[in-house]
Amino acid sequence: MDFKVISTFLKAIAKSNNREWFEKNKPKYIEAKTLFDDFVEAFHKELLKFDESLAGLNPRKLAFRIYRDVRFSKDKRPYKVNMGAGLSAHGKMEQEPGYYIHIEPGKSFIAGGFYMPNPENLAKIRQEIDYNAKTFLKILHNKKFKKYFPGLDDFDKLKTAPKGYPKDHPHIDILKNKSFIVSHYFTDKEVLDKKFVKTAAEIAKAIKPLNDFLKSATA
Repeated sequence: MDFKVISTFLKAIAKSNNREWFEKNKPKYIEAKTLFDDFVEAFHKELLKFDESLAGLNPRKLAFRIYRDVRFSKDKRPYKVNMGAGLSAHGKMEQEPGYYIHIEPGKSFIAGGFYMPNPENLAKIRQEIDYNAKTFLKILHNKKFKKYFPGLDDFDKLKTAPKGYPKDHPHIDILKNKSFIVSHYFTDKEVLDKKFVKTAAEIAKAIKPLNDFLKSATA
C-alpha cells in the first residue's frame, strides 16, 4: 500500500483546491483513489476476522466522495483534503454503528461508534445506557479499549441534561452526548508503515464491543 502517493496528492490538493487544478491532475487523483480503495479492501478483510456483520459489503464502494457539498458552507473549496471510508453492516455508517478511517497528512485517524443518531435512535441509546450503565462503563474501562481511547469524543454534546433525565443523574455526562464516537489519531509515520492495515484493524477490534452495545440498543 503506497500511502506516499495518497499523501502527495492530498498535500497538493490542499494547496490548489480548485476545479482547474483538479481537472489537470485527475490522473493523479484516480491513482490515489485506487490505492485508497486497495487499502479499504485490505482493511475490510482484516475486520471480517472479528466482525461478520460487514460480510455483505463491497469494500471498493465504501470511500466517501472527494467532492464537497458547499451549498450551505462558508468554505467554498470544492474538494476534500482527505480520503475517508465508512464500514458498517449496511454501508457507510448511515444510522448504525461502524468504523470510519480517515487519511489526511498530519490528521489521520480511525473512529467508531454511532455518529449523529436520529432522535429515535438517540433516545434508544440513552435509555440503554440508563438501564445498563454497568455494562456500558465496563466497555469504556476495558484495558484494550483504554489503550487507544480516553473515552467518548465530546464534540457533540448538550449543555444541559437531556429531556427525561435529572441533572444529578450519575451518568449525566455520558447521556448529554448526541453522538457516541471514539477516535484514535495516527502520525504520518504510522500511516506510512507497512503494518498500518493491521494496526488500524487492531484498534477497530477494540471498538467492536462499543459498536455491539450501540447496535443492540438500536435494534
